[in-house]
Amino acid sequence: MPHILVVDDDPSITTLLQRCLRYEGYSVATAASGEAALALALEHPPDLAMLDIMLPGLDGLALLQRLRAADEQLPVLFLTGRDAPADQVLGLEAGADDYIVKPFTLVVLLAHIRALLRRRQSGHAPQFHFADLHLDPSAHQVTRGTREIVLTSLEFTLLQELLAHARQVLSKEQLLDRVWGYQFVGSGNVVEVYISQLRQKLEAAGEPRLIHTLRGVGYVLREG
Repeated sequence: MPHILVVDDDPSITTLLQRCLRYEGYSVATAASGEAALALALEHPPDLAMLDIMLPGLDGLALLQRLRAADEQLPVLFLTGRDAPADQVLGLEAGADDYIVKPFTLVVLLAHIRALLRRRQSGHAPQFHFADLHLDPSAHQVTRGTREIVLTSLEFTLLQELLAHARQVLSKEQLLDRVWGYQFVGSGNVVEVYISQLRQKLEAAGEPRLIHTLRGVGYVLREG
């Protein structure tokens, strides 16, 4: 069964989530601080982490980096009361795969969790090649030429979707549906944030751009 780490200093939240997630068949560990969460993650590495940003001591953003240092592909979901669009963008740009604002609806939260775990647990799949870009879903590996590129699980899924429809224009709505797996509720520029992050990583060594924006239409993977 997938193991989920829930980190929040509000015991009413951790108790509720622990009951709900265990009822749904998940193994659950809870922590009230970033330091306690790191100890639990070392003892029993999670398949998914849900973090509040506002934590005593080590905050959620710093905790995210520490967890990812141990597992680069760990899906991380921020579940927080910080609802400003700037906070959502900050959380996503820090590397989180998802961002949900409190108060939340359990049925929606569970849908988000299932979507993240599906990406984590995806089995063998065909490899993708385009120009000098290579993506291997089974190894969760991306290379451009001889350079290996490290992506988060959501960045990886987004790039795979673009590769699967190379030279086809995909709208923002299509990407939200196919990559996130649900109608995203949050900052409307989440796709732009992830496209920007992908471009930075794919072009980090000065390579030519492959992901292009067609304003008012969508995005397309193509040469030139």
